[in-house]
Amino acid sequence: MLRTVRASNLNLFLALTCSFAFAALFVPSQARAWGESANKLVVNRAIETLPPDIRPFFENSRGFLLLHVNDPLAEKTPAERNKQFLLLEKYGHFPFEAIPRDYKAAVAKFGRPKLEANGLLPWQIGVYSQKLTESMRAGKWDEARLNAAILANYVAASHDPFNTTDNNDGRLSGQLGVNERFGATLIDRYSSFFPMRPNDAMFIGDPTDYAFEACLRSHSWLETILFADRNARRGLKSYNDEYYDRFYNQAAALLIRQLSDASTDVGSFWYTAWKNAGSPQLPH
Repeated sequence: MLRTVRASNLNLFLALTCSFAFAALFVPSQARAWGESANKLVVNRAIETLPPDIRPFFENSRGFLLLHVNDPLAEKTPAERNKQFLLLEKYGHFPFEAIPRDYKAAVAKFGRPKLEANGLLPWQIGVYSQKLTESMRAGKWDEARLNAAILANYVAASHDPFNTTDNNDGRLSGQLGVNERFGATLIDRYSSFFPMRPNDAMFIGDPTDYAFEACLRSHSWLETILFADRNARRGLKSYNDEYYDRFYNQAAALLIRQLSDASTDVGSFWYTAWKNAGSPQLPH
């Protein structure tokens, strides 16, 4: 009798384990489009946007910034991952005016659990913009370098269209992995040909509000990317060299624009933090 019960329990445990493992294959994941190469490319070009007063500090910190810009991508806990995206469709339709841009007002309206589940990206950009300002004001330059690198990651993330949608990995449109193909593989294959032309860094009046606008602009390009992916795959049985050549020809202009704008904005957030800190003398 005891042996039968134990066998029954073991079978139940194995069945449940298999069920959970099978279900995990279909649980939506917050995959990111921008890969490590993209973020490093953005940081490299962002330094070129800076005015002479602060450019030497960032030039001399280039190696450190490139080493740490991808630190947030290593975060595994949901509490950290939810700072890297914003699921705009959860708040209605474009231009998503239902969501307050002030964090306290948003919490009061939707509650903290819903906000965290749907992503905190623009507010996280505001938080790190303030952190960079405070470390510069205090003359804590090692801390400022790290804050600048992490801020760059989040600002770049706001220019990734797939960080703004529930269709973040293409599963809802039957294009699984389109985010990786667009924001990682195309860059790894063709970035040496990218004619990126970021603009000069500018002062940003409200970092959080500006981050929301960046997310909205990115979101508006989703259908263009999905259409290009479908066209590139037409008549092919796999994502081969021909597919990627087609996809690049149709999506490259948009990809380069997003990366260029991300570079401009990273430089602008760095410059804004320095100005808000009182324009301190930076060490060389």
